[in-house]
Amino acid sequence: MASWRKALFSISPFIASHRVPSFRQSRVFSTSFTSTRALNKRYGWVYSSFHRLQSSQTASSTQPITELSLSDSCVKRLLTVSETPDTMLRVMVEGGGCSGFQYKFSFDTTVNKDDKIFEREGARVVIDELSLSFLSGSTIDYHQEMIRSSFRVIGNPQMEMGCSCGASFSLK
Repeated sequence: MASWRKALFSISPFIASHRVPSFRQSRVFSTSFTSTRALNKRYGWVYSSFHRLQSSQTASSTQPITELSLSDSCVKRLLTVSETPDTMLRVMVEGGGCSGFQYKFSFDTTVNKDDKIFEREGARVVIDELSLSFLSGSTIDYHQEMIRSSFRVIGNPQMEMGCSCGASFSLK
């Protein structure tokens, strides 16, 4: 599967739940400028958001921020729960939640070719390129409350607003 289609599927459960034609099956996925309008009409806001994000990255600065910080509590918790030295926290952004996009955290031991690893004091966080474009400049934190404890993203400069639970956000 082409990397851009994989990225589109990862941010949109809407598209994943609908049959999306391949390049060979449809004229909608052509390289012409009319394909953007056709995709917007057919698949709605998901493609528009993805397309705007790609356009703004290429049109803005030549050096996008590609940094992700790890808080002290995140490092401490990752070192505590890691079963093996290869265990990393995988952070992903996918479509969903009450604000449009949601954060997804999981533990992983594999690194894909489009992943970037952030390490601090032996604690490692892995994130794919597309998700990093949504989270650049953010901090990964671990927060404990009486009713729950979880990893969370704080200080996301790309976020316009989020829901009260902190699990989903919308882009600027």
